[in-house]
Amino acid sequence: MTTQTITTDAGDARITWHEARRARLVLAVGHGAGGGIEARDLQALAGTLPGHGVTVALVEQPWRVAGKKVAPAPRTLDTGWRGVWPALAKPGLPVISGGRSAGARVACRTATELGAHAVLALSFPLHPPGRPEKSRAEELLGAGVPTLVVQGGNDPFGRPEEFPDGSYELIEVPHGDHGFAVPKRAEITQERALEIVTAGVREWVSSLA
Repeated sequence: MTTQTITTDAGDARITWHEARRARLVLAVGHGAGGGIEARDLQALAGTLPGHGVTVALVEQPWRVAGKKVAPAPRTLDTGWRGVWPALAKPGLPVISGGRSAGARVACRTATELGAHAVLALSFPLHPPGRPEKSRAEELLGAGVPTLVVQGGNDPFGRPEEFPDGSYELIEVPHGDHGFAVPKRAEITQERALEIVTAGVREWVSSLA
């Protein structure tokens, strides 16, 4: 594991590299507006995929590196992501642009422009909780590259059945909330929930090669 600081027009960002021994792809994943790269799903992917030929790059946006508690406007998040892209592409491998929540929106909005190989959208925030009329489906549907959505079955930002038809794949994590946490009474364990995430992403990535 190595870290790299990248200067962007939005401030200094940071990449934590989890490198595969014989990498064939890079999966770059950004965090959400309410947390950082310590999120359980991001850590699970970083711990699993390098063993399957995928280098995982966990990207911390400049606002998070600077210690701020509130995420900036979407356009500023996009600026930060654009700024780290040359470093993500430097290994010369196809780059999957990914993120959780707000980071998933960034990945979708910038995928075509940056030449992303595909998009991984973890806990895509389809709408604000309780506000289904405020849909962000256009961002998801406009990604323009192969896209995988991994969504908790009880995500208040959009349950799987709320997602519109489109040319993307969707994996449901039963009982999962926006952070893929499952209640103790659920029929699956927390460990199993994360296995659904990592196994699903691993199989999808293999289908892209």
